[in-house]
Amino acid sequence: MGKLFGTDGIRGVANVEPMTAEMALQVGRAVAYIFKKKGHRTKIVIGKDTRVSGYMIESALASGICSMGADVLLLGPLPTPGIAFITKNMNADAGIVISASHNPFQDNGIKVFSKDGFKLPDEKEEEIETLIFSNSIGTLRPTADEIGKAFRVEDDSGRYIVFLKNTFPGDLSLEGMKIVVDCANGATYKIAPILLSEMRAEVIPINVEPNGYNINLKCGSLHPDTLSEKVLNAKADIGLAYDGDGDRLICVDEKGNMVNGDQVMAICAQRLKKEGRLKNNKVVSTVMSNLGFMQAMKKLGIEHVVSKVGDRYVLEDMLKTGAILGGEDSGHIIFIEHHTTGDGILSSLQLLSIMQKEKKSLSTLAKVMEMFPQVVINVDVKIKPDLKTLPEVQAAIKKAEGELGEQGRVLVRYSGTQSMCRVMVEGPTVEKTESLAKTIAAEIKKKLG
Repeated sequence: MGKLFGTDGIRGVANVEPMTAEMALQVGRAVAYIFKKKGHRTKIVIGKDTRVSGYMIESALASGICSMGADVLLLGPLPTPGIAFITKNMNADAGIVISASHNPFQDNGIKVFSKDGFKLPDEKEEEIETLIFSNSIGTLRPTADEIGKAFRVEDDSGRYIVFLKNTFPGDLSLEGMKIVVDCANGATYKIAPILLSEMRAEVIPINVEPNGYNINLKCGSLHPDTLSEKVLNAKADIGLAYDGDGDRLICVDEKGNMVNGDQVMAICAQRLKKEGRLKNNKVVSTVMSNLGFMQAMKKLGIEHVVSKVGDRYVLEDMLKTGAILGGEDSGHIIFIEHHTTGDGILSSLQLLSIMQKEKKSLSTLAKVMEMFPQVVINVDVKIKPDLKTLPEVQAAIKKAEGELGEQGRVLVRYSGTQSMCRVMVEGPTVEKTESLAKTIAAEIKKKLG
């Protein structure tokens, strides 16, 4: 049997296996079969980001779902967390997101949410794979009035905006704040500027003209340099950068410095603890979090739970330990009291509310943690063998770890969504960190590039 799902749904180059129209149709059929109930008209939500291939995949998924006798609610472009919210809000049986998140436009992906707005567990994804590759539902063909219909939802953006506003303290507004917002030509391009403006901020939107090909192109959370320049030129209070599907947030402070997911989480954790709202006194982050974050949590007297990389694993550990805050350095942050998944706009509102409450600049708030010099090198690979079976790579890793001792760390892992190996090194100086990371990356390139 083949393997479709990675750490964040199905992903690949659009129109190449597995991201083909044929496969999307089969996924639609399998999802409809799993969530269909007798005596109940099944409804499945479909939303997407702004990639040109979204039209093709949306049509194929809808066709597959309708062919199994379920109805489709088409949302059009909406952030991933917005689709999770609408799934629950409209009492649908499942929700499907068409997006490759922060990947370039030629890629696309499929993620599935259950009716409660949570991403599917591994066993449900395996069930979908089994149904597809065994062709066990190939002969199931409803006919006549049992075939499903597709409907276009018109008020989804409005519903999502109201939900987001309700996560912000009712006695506060953003009046007096100047905000530059970079929407990465992606799914937040309409909602974020409208929301922030309605909350009385002065908004300077950039990268809000998607054309199907420019999503994440030298903009958004992966490329905050332009945002930094805009913030400085406009003398803005803060810059907010989202990725293509709107579940990540990276910030720029008033001095033009980047503030990443770890720093935003540290700011929020400190405030939640101060207000007596940090349930169980725990925060969850991944093994990729900066050593400075771990030290900050220790200094604040907050228990730090370390999860595997991937927001689904962060959420898993949050639910297990009763933590209400968790996330990744890349900007996926989950506020479980408000939402079931990482939400870039929601994270922005939580951070902005702290700035307003404390009457402090972002650069001042970010001093809650000191960042260790960190270098991440992404090496393109053709295959992904177990890294432990590569003696030269292991030797380079052990040598680096020996040189760093307790002053840093090394983490080498494959990407769960792309054909690359990530080499992350933290150390006492930028020079040493870069040197060790390059040595390890060279060995990996030699063996797998």
